[in-house]
Amino acid sequence: MGVRALIYRVYERRLERSLVAAPKPRHVGVIVDGNRRWARAAGARHVSQGHQAGADHILDLLDWCTEAGVEVVTLWLLSSDNLGRPENELLPLLDIIDATVTDLAAPERPWRVHPVGALDLLRDSTVRVLKEADETTRRKSGLVVNVAIGYGGRREIADAVRSLLQEHASRGASLEEVASLLDVELIADHLYTRGQPDPDLVIRTSGEQRLGGFLLWQSAHSEFYFCDALWPDFRRIDFLRALRSYAQRERRHGA
Repeated sequence: MGVRALIYRVYERRLERSLVAAPKPRHVGVIVDGNRRWARAAGARHVSQGHQAGADHILDLLDWCTEAGVEVVTLWLLSSDNLGRPENELLPLLDIIDATVTDLAAPERPWRVHPVGALDLLRDSTVRVLKEADETTRRKSGLVVNVAIGYGGRREIADAVRSLLQEHASRGASLEEVASLLDVELIADHLYTRGQPDPDLVIRTSGEQRLGGFLLWQSAHSEFYFCDALWPDFRRIDFLRALRSYAQRERRHGA
């Protein structure tokens, strides 16, 4: 082990010890950003190599979250806006996502995989992979892994309102009756993440300091951690730093 690696290991263990009795987030949202820049910096022939490196790194993150006692992880893998990318980039990315989701839902994995996004915007083969992963992992007891694909926060809220209107209309309720019932809880019950705790901590890699529409409704009281590392370079020590930052903050809902 080199000197640099040894120093990092010592620091990592110190971080671990500092977190033993610290408050932990139940739900962590992660914007896995920087794959394209990583590919360019690495001199890759195609940006898909960066997307593949990022996909390969997801298993590491899920292991870290399991070790930390996190219950739910939401991974933003593809935004609805990114569906407009050129086909020579989008199709390889969708192939990587299909393979990644299939791997996450493999019988030997303990995780419950749940698709989060507008499935009607995706190609049929990807929709089949997502629905099959959701169905086959539903009875597992491990970490809940929300895979946000074709996801946009504004679209999610619009879909939630549309869903609740359709639900009440099917019961014969008038618009006035629905309006009288409409409140925050009713909308939350129709979000893609309904039934789950809102994210306590949202992490974004690559140095960008914005949410970009990620979990707009659910992140009203979240803590945010922005990391300069590109997603494929995001290390366990970076994850522990995010947990330490979360533990050090005084959470004041509504402030």
